[in-house]
Amino acid sequence: MSQILILDDEPAILQSLRRLLRMVPCSYGNQSFELEIEAFSSARAALARIEHTPFDLFISDYRMPEMDGVSFLKAAKACQPDACRLILSGYADLNALLRAVNEVGIDRFIAKPWNDYELVSAIAQSLAHRELLLENKRLADLMRLDCGDLSPADMEAHLLESIEPGITKVHWGPDGSVILDPASLKNGE
Repeated sequence: MSQILILDDEPAILQSLRRLLRMVPCSYGNQSFELEIEAFSSARAALARIEHTPFDLFISDYRMPEMDGVSFLKAAKACQPDACRLILSGYADLNALLRAVNEVGIDRFIAKPWNDYELVSAIAQSLAHRELLLENKRLADLMRLDCGDLSPADMEAHLLESIEPGITKVHWGPDGSVILDPASLKNGE
């Protein structure tokens, strides 16, 4: 099951994307993907969800009131670097496209209105590419383990991080205690 997060400030777009992705089969080559979709109209709410739930793919509108799509995807990439990233936009802004590619490393820039087949195909290709990259990382880790460049504990940490992003990032207090809410450090609590 592939987890997908969609962010757009227009409820009609979110509804249309959900309907499309429920109805149209998502496949690439001999791979077929079953999609579980979460849709958000608020970038802040989406970022809060990303902190606690792993996603395989992020799809974001470019122009939104709270935060533009590049800034959102940049924050999402910092939290979940192995997830795919797509931008949907009704504006053909070359500077926005360059920023998305250079800062975020998006997989695809898709124009609104989109072609249903091209959008579903782009999603399937991105998910297939992600699976290939994750398999390559796993095999590289096995080689580093065999060569002694990686300890079994580090290998396990990589595996845990791929399953549950952020699980290996522990925030320690000055007295050695574990801090469950790192935001409290910023607020001086």
